[in-house]
Amino acid sequence: MAEQDEWEREFDHAWVNSAEHKEPSARARMLAARWKENPPEPAPFRADPDPVGPRRSSWVSTAVVLGCVAAVIVLLGYAQLRSPY
Repeated sequence: MAEQDEWEREFDHAWVNSAEHKEPSARARMLAARWKENPPEPAPFRADPDPVGPRRSSWVSTAVVLGCVAAVIVLLGYAQLRSPY
C-alpha cells in the first residue's frame, strides 16, 4: 500500500498542472532566442510546397495496374505449360 501512495505522489498530474510557473521546453527557449535576432518570415498556414504537375487520370493508373496483373498471369500460365511436372 505504501508503494501505491508513492506511485500516486510521483505521478500526480493534477499537482503538476496546478503549478503557477511552467518552464518552456528547451526547443521553445532555443527558438525564442533565435527569433529575437532573426525573426522568421511570415508563411501562410500549411502553405503548398512547389506546385506539382498535372495529375494523370485514375483510369490510366488502373489500366497500367490491370495490364501488369494480366501480364503476370499470362507469364505464370506459360511457365506452367512449359514445366515438365
